[in-house]
Amino acid sequence: MGIEGKVALVTGGAQGIGLGIAKRLAADGAAIALVDLDQGKLDKAAAEVAEAGTRVTTFVADVANREAQSAAIDHTESELGGFDIMINNAGIAQVKPIAEITEADMDRIHAINVKGVLWGIQLAAARFKANGTRGKIISAASIAAHEGYAMLGAYCSSKFALRALTQVAAKEFANDGITVNAYCPGVVGTDMWVEIDERFAEITGARKGETFDQFVGSIALGRAQTPVDVAQLVSYLAGPDSDYMTGQCVIIDGGLVYR
Repeated sequence: MGIEGKVALVTGGAQGIGLGIAKRLAADGAAIALVDLDQGKLDKAAAEVAEAGTRVTTFVADVANREAQSAAIDHTESELGGFDIMINNAGIAQVKPIAEITEADMDRIHAINVKGVLWGIQLAAARFKANGTRGKIISAASIAAHEGYAMLGAYCSSKFALRALTQVAAKEFANDGITVNAYCPGVVGTDMWVEIDERFAEITGARKGETFDQFVGSIALGRAQTPVDVAQLVSYLAGPDSDYMTGQCVIIDGGLVYR
């Protein structure tokens, strides 16, 4: 028994880790709603997800907008006939010395990485409770939710906050049979890490690729992470084998941060 026949909504699902998660959950038998900002990218991602033989729908929404997230959930239920799993995957990063972080920087990162996840948790839990569903809420944290990194102050602060929201929500919704967990990737070979590496190069004078290589060189398993690595953990968190697990922010980084 797994998640066959369940319905999962994945924010930030048009690329990177989000697309990897959507494809894995589709292979597990779930119907998938992809939510992102660009319809063209969503259409391409939906075609890839549909190769698993499952039903797929898309919805354009900015996760920082609570009403837009609510509309995405409405769309998911209307198009796919249910709603069982919420994947709060959408997020952004920023590389900047802490002395230079502006109010606008903090507002932008926390609007997406913190408020966006909070709205997702709130809205998913409310819908699960209304439907009598023992739902799963799973969010994208990071190794930066467990350890602060130089030049990533605003990003780390948002992921530490996400970890707190995960723990609090797990306690508050446990009596409703709703579990709330998060996954904490490390160095994943996606566009986000390309941007991080380029910004480090601009600030520190390192050659392009050098920062990425330095981080990868510290991974015990000796390679960068892939979206598939992350998706395998999310598959477990979305399924019944994790029913006794809640409030956890699970590190999956190949052996980089140890807690």
